[in-house]
Amino acid sequence: MSTATGRAPSGSFSGVAARLEEIQAALREQGLDGWLLYDLHARNAVADRLLGLGDLTRRYFVLLPAEGEPHAVTHRIEQGPWADWPWARQEYSAWRELDAALSGLLQGKRVAMEVSARDAVPAVDVVPAGVLELVQSAGAEVVSSGDLITRFYSRWSAEGLASHRRAAGVLAAVAAEAFQRAAAAVRSGETLHEGELRRWVLDELAARGCGVGADAIVALGANAANPHYEPGERGAPLMRDQVLLLDLWAKEREDLVYADQTWMAYLGESVPERIVTLWEAVRDARDAGVSFLRERWGAGQPVQGREVDDIVRGLITARGYGDAFVHRTGHSIDSATHGMGPNIDNLETSETRLLIPGVGFSIEPGIYLRGDVGLRSEINVYMGDAGPEVTPPAPQMELPALLAP
Repeated sequence: MSTATGRAPSGSFSGVAARLEEIQAALREQGLDGWLLYDLHARNAVADRLLGLGDLTRRYFVLLPAEGEPHAVTHRIEQGPWADWPWARQEYSAWRELDAALSGLLQGKRVAMEVSARDAVPAVDVVPAGVLELVQSAGAEVVSSGDLITRFYSRWSAEGLASHRRAAGVLAAVAAEAFQRAAAAVRSGETLHEGELRRWVLDELAARGCGVGADAIVALGANAANPHYEPGERGAPLMRDQVLLLDLWAKEREDLVYADQTWMAYLGESVPERIVTLWEAVRDARDAGVSFLRERWGAGQPVQGREVDDIVRGLITARGYGDAFVHRTGHSIDSATHGMGPNIDNLETSETRLLIPGVGFSIEPGIYLRGDVGLRSEINVYMGDAGPEVTPPAPQMELPALLAP
């Protein structure tokens, strides 16, 4: 046993120390004895961010208890990263030592880990099945840490929110200019491919300070009916009388928050009535989700991600296109574009986690008629102290005819 009790937390572990009382209060609220963090090779983003240890080559476990001080179980050959650990630390080399250490630490305790029963929330389900068996064999009852992740991992900081707002403005401006560029190319007879327009978008995002994690989907006509279409270096040439979808995402810095948007236009002189009908179903479903969130916030009532999905999906179904809405309504957004907080989903999974203040996510309904056409609208929502905040502040309302005289 190695202990470092009494030293002031420093380096990577000062963040844990600063939030320890809040974490312990949350554990007590949930009737838990602790939050057991496990990692190997930085595969668990939650443990990696909370502890800041990076890629370690040997397994470690850290118990953040509801009462008392944290306790780490670490490998003897990898002690350097733990030099600043200010609490109890137990070393092991042999697997029998690890088993004994875990049994002594966890026997009879109810702990949270990054697991999800039946893989209900895949983003949370990152602890290997064998590790779960190991912890259970040590005498612990294991439950999902999903609500803890929402509260202590996925909520945006003030800096993250400010950065997201800036990025949202950049994305909206680049999207508008990309449509202008597409229209100019078609008018002039220039051959401009989907992949070339995507490359232009990425270059513009980088030039405007949003090059981190940036990518985009540019999809014309029937290609837009594939939600995850990839144009490659060239893709299809842009042509008249086709819908044009632009999905783009980026952030300012690795540790900050993404913005993620989808915009639509029509490369023609006027938008056909059928396309307008499809667009209005998508737009109205999107806005119904936002209205529902605002109504619940105004009434002081909690809301789950699956409830928002039901509202959005219900409107598209009522318009006759439910079978063509083939993905969840939205995903969590944090330092990852598909984050680990609550999703807006009652299709792919049943998301029961609450949309608490401080979390952000996308709302992006779509209608995909395979081999024909696809339309999607994507905005982001931040659950702020003043209620749900939509970015960009002026989401797309109409489908523009880019070649209108």
